[in-house]
Amino acid sequence: MIISLIVPCYNEECTVGIFYSEVLKIEHKINAEIEFIFINDGSQDATLDILKDLHQRDARVHYISFSRNFGKEAALLAGLEMASGDYVATMDVDLQDPPSLLPEMIEIITGKNPEGEYDCVATRRCTRKGEPLLRSFFSRAFYRIINRISSTQFVDGARDYRLMNRKVVNAIIGDREYNRFSKGIFSWVGFRTKWISYDNITRSAGLSKWSFFKLFKYSVEGILAYSTLPLYITSCLGILMCFLSFFVLLFIIFRALIFGDAVAGWPSMVSIMVFLNGTVLLCVGIIGLYISKIYLETKKRQIYIIKEKA
Repeated sequence: MIISLIVPCYNEECTVGIFYSEVLKIEHKINAEIEFIFINDGSQDATLDILKDLHQRDARVHYISFSRNFGKEAALLAGLEMASGDYVATMDVDLQDPPSLLPEMIEIITGKNPEGEYDCVATRRCTRKGEPLLRSFFSRAFYRIINRISSTQFVDGARDYRLMNRKVVNAIIGDREYNRFSKGIFSWVGFRTKWISYDNITRSAGLSKWSFFKLFKYSVEGILAYSTLPLYITSCLGILMCFLSFFVLLFIIFRALIFGDAVAGWPSMVSIMVFLNGTVLLCVGIIGLYISKIYLETKKRQIYIIKEKA
């Protein structure tokens, strides 16, 4: 039995060696052969050199190096396509996904537990200790919002750290959408999944590559990919504004007829016009985001380009 570990890397020269060493520490607890697949996602530091060195020292270590930075979603897909294992795990290299959970995950997915066999074992953080309060607040808000507006359900605190059998991996690979949101894809393909919770773990070294703006953009990508409710909201808002504008117009006409003062009240009129124009721009912007996704999908661009691999 082979277990493939998919590990995306972007400027992770400080963490690759630590991750490799930590996996070797628990290797004796895994009754299977390990296959390492590191994806160098256009790193600008010495990440690729370290991966090449590991490959020379250990034949089980493989790597894919992109021609530029294509993002974590593309890196995960590339790793899944290259993986040859009977079971495949996706993990972060910074050890926020603890390798020590792998033996338990393997035991569960191979059916060696009272609950029966699972197709996937996924992980979630039960605490956010050590994470900035503002970031934690918006993360929880994102899960509350998307679970209300999407038919695809998302688990709060879910990580990309999961172990899957071949059926799940093939289903994910078969989804060829360009605008990828892995958390949504993992949930959308279905299959029986066992969830394991653990406390939040800080990075082993280096700094996070996810800024607040990147996380916000990522959350918007998820909402656009798995819900059309914003489009319905814009339609309802447009209808509401039309009715509101009609009644405001009647109010202005009657007031002018009764008081004969067409000049007074211009500040309120300006406020109404600004409000209505802002609403229109908001609706157009939301529709534009969906159109942009359609545009990118129809171009059929490659999701990633491999510069070299071993």
